[in-house]
Amino acid sequence: MLTFEEKLAIIESFTELTRHDVSLGRVNFHYEGSILEKKIVVYRLHPNGNGFVYAGEMTDTYPTDSKGMTNIRDFNEKDLRQIIEQSIASLSEQEPLKENWMDEEGNTLTLIHEYETWDIYAGNMLDATYPTYNGAADYLQQEGFSKKK
Repeated sequence: MLTFEEKLAIIESFTELTRHDVSLGRVNFHYEGSILEKKIVVYRLHPNGNGFVYAGEMTDTYPTDSKGMTNIRDFNEKDLRQIIEQSIASLSEQEPLKENWMDEEGNTLTLIHEYETWDIYAGNMLDATYPTYNGAADYLQQEGFSKKK
């Protein structure tokens, strides 16, 4: 496990992030260039080494809490750099994420992330809207759909 100081040095090497000191010695890092309202990339990095990185826009890559945060307590340097790079990229993307899901009968639904929601379309018809990717993916799986590769 990396120490607080080691994590801090790695995070501060990302010049696009802005440091914000918060209570109890914890530190947040914001990405001001975010195209979403979400700007916090690193959340509550604590002197004990615990902290979180925003992974809410990264589908099926990291386990997240209800706020889209992944705990980085046990991350090594390579993994920490990778999740921060991916987090920044996910907050920078201009093109909406689009996935096709198919059932055994060949029916296709399209999952699109746009304007901070996850929308499911049957052709041009909006079928459902979810606030998270996991919610939309759970619905699709329960309905017998799987992601097309």
